[in-house]
Amino acid sequence: MIRRILNKVKRILGLNKPQDSGGWFGNYSSWEEAEKECKGYDSKEILKKVRESVMKVKNGSAVYERDSVLFDEIQYSPELIKSFNASVDNSKLHVTDFGGSLGSSYFQHKSLFNKLSDFKWAVVEQKHFVDCGIQDISIDHLKFYYTIEEALKINAPQVLLLSSVIPYFKDPYDLISKMLAYKFEYIIIDRTAFIESKTERITKQVVPEYIYKASYPAWFLNEKKFISKFIGEYDLVSEFNSEFDPIGYLEDGVKVYRKGFYFKLKKSAA
Repeated sequence: MIRRILNKVKRILGLNKPQDSGGWFGNYSSWEEAEKECKGYDSKEILKKVRESVMKVKNGSAVYERDSVLFDEIQYSPELIKSFNASVDNSKLHVTDFGGSLGSSYFQHKSLFNKLSDFKWAVVEQKHFVDCGIQDISIDHLKFYYTIEEALKINAPQVLLLSSVIPYFKDPYDLISKMLAYKFEYIIIDRTAFIESKTERITKQVVPEYIYKASYPAWFLNEKKFISKFIGEYDLVSEFNSEFDPIGYLEDGVKVYRKGFYFKLKKSAA
């Protein structure tokens, strides 16, 4: 009887769905353990699918793309736009988009900012994405770089954008420490995954097969711990819920959610 009740609750919460329908699964003891079961970002299929979608946006045959999925209209996060606007200085906006795919966020927002007198958008990505970006995607204010150091030779350290990227690193807090060392004036974080638990969790994210067939390790982080890594050098100006990711539940019913943050470098840390 108890098992039937638990299974019914799981069905209501969507916790019994098969992995091929996509989602986050497991509670791994290490990144390496999860990685053994995953087909990661270096998959040629992922780059191919993203490139096809972004090229349609670039060429005007599609309006908007997110995670390789095409949409009939551009979807915006008002809080994200507010953060960008607050970062503009005398008609200047230089964005370093770390983990920015093939420029999805640039194409999403370019019409809002391309009238600025000094607008630059630098995507820093994996080598095969940057190779493709340089060859096929670079346009107007959008350029691709292999490292942040390379990007900062052209762009000022004004805005660092980290959208849906930190949880996909083996050591997310080491990544944060490295990002802080660049002393960007502003750091904008969006679509970052958190768990309602003191214990952070490594899961396997399975991409729905209608998008592309892939899986990779992914963290759900503790929000309080996450914020604490910034506040020594940055002021937290605002925080906001993800506009595109609803609240969810893992297999054991633990609540997970995604948020964004807008940080400004303290004068004492500059």
